[in-house]
Amino acid sequence: MRPSAKSALFLIAACVLSTGASAHTGHGTHSLMEGLAHPFGADHLLAMLAVGVWSVSALPASKAWQGPATFLLALVFSAVLGASGFTVPYLEHAIALSVTLFGAMLVLASTPMPKAFGLTLIALAASLHGLAHGAETPETGFAGYAVGFLLTTAALHLGGVGLGLSIRRWLSERSTTVLASLGGLLSVAGLVLFNQV
Repeated sequence: MRPSAKSALFLIAACVLSTGASAHTGHGTHSLMEGLAHPFGADHLLAMLAVGVWSVSALPASKAWQGPATFLLALVFSAVLGASGFTVPYLEHAIALSVTLFGAMLVLASTPMPKAFGLTLIALAASLHGLAHGAETPETGFAGYAVGFLLTTAALHLGGVGLGLSIRRWLSERSTTVLASLGGLLSVAGLVLFNQV
């Protein structure tokens, strides 16, 4: 693993173990197992898979880890902000639209985009998810839950990476069309989630 990747993963682990914030008390945040299960909600799952697919489709191969790492870091830091009372209007609607945003990014994955711009969009979207979790911090703390949540998040990112690599390898001639179609479906899913909030 590259030194910069190790540094990013170490920072994520340090944030998780040092913070007292928590997320989504309504889903149960007092155990590792519940933390592992929580990210399988539709908005989280679709967003995290999309980050992995986009990262291997739009970033240079040696930089593909930066998309998931950016999401994880922004998620942790924004959860701390949410726990301290910071929020934004229409947060749940914005979270649903983040899925649509990731869909649009997949549609445009074959179009050159400045790396910093793409990673900024990922950080902003991840921050919305983190704010929602932090806003519901329980008094019991969340170390075990956070470890579980971040492990599942990382696993979903890896699943997206695997999907993206498979598309590039097995559907190379049609990869642009496949990614655009996948992105279109994701964008529609985000709008459906928006209408359900």
